[in-house]
Amino acid sequence: MGQEAAQTAEKVAGNRWVERLARGGYAAAGLIHVVIGGIAAQVAFGRGGEADQSGALTSLRGAPAGPVLLWVCVVGLAMLALWYAVATATGSVPGKTRWSTAALTLVYAALTVTTFGFARGGGSDGEERTNDITAILMGLPAGRLLVAATGAVIVGVGVYHVYKGLSLKFLEDLRTSGAGAAGKAVRLVGTVGYAAKGVVLSVVGVLFAVAAVQADPDEAGGLDAALKALAGQPFGRTLLVAVAVGLVLYGLYCFARARYARMGD
Repeated sequence: MGQEAAQTAEKVAGNRWVERLARGGYAAAGLIHVVIGGIAAQVAFGRGGEADQSGALTSLRGAPAGPVLLWVCVVGLAMLALWYAVATATGSVPGKTRWSTAALTLVYAALTVTTFGFARGGGSDGEERTNDITAILMGLPAGRLLVAATGAVIVGVGVYHVYKGLSLKFLEDLRTSGAGAAGKAVRLVGTVGYAAKGVVLSVVGVLFAVAAVQADPDEAGGLDAALKALAGQPFGRTLLVAVAVGLVLYGLYCFARARYARMGD
């Protein structure tokens, strides 16, 4: 990147309004995770629901002022994706590599697109989308290996989430040491939240691996399939309730991150 372009990118990232709106993206992600956790708890007690991003966005759209709230989420998520894109170009986030900020750019960009679809009245089923993508991968040369590799990567991300939570490494992303009443609350929701999300992501990765072994795209699945797989295990209801609480706490951590995140400082 040229010096002039780099300076322009840094000005964009450092703009007060860009930063504030990007922080709103963390809050939007938090809201989605809280709703997913709530749906997962309902599933644990026998009620229906799609416990993933699509299910959460459908629930939000049906709430009072839901469409307006979704548009607010779209703006925040889009600005957060933009902020990470600029951070990737400039390498301006201490402690993070360009690879990690690039991955986060893609994550928040994808969530922006999904939320935008629901905000404008559309949207699609998350499980069907996952199965379609898996089927496309399997149709490629060495497709089963690609699906298995995807599963391995997702499991790796899940394990890292568990590590990040239990080691308190997430505090490095925040402008707080975890001391004081507020800091202790952040430590609690971050530790449990990251661990719970890591467990769910690991199960998602395992489902991809199963799909690869059985050469069946329908065996792959996203969050909803992973949570329902947990429910089918011994003590499944207890496991699912625990993970549901953890996802809600992860959502609360995202709210805290909206307030305390290090945004290039």
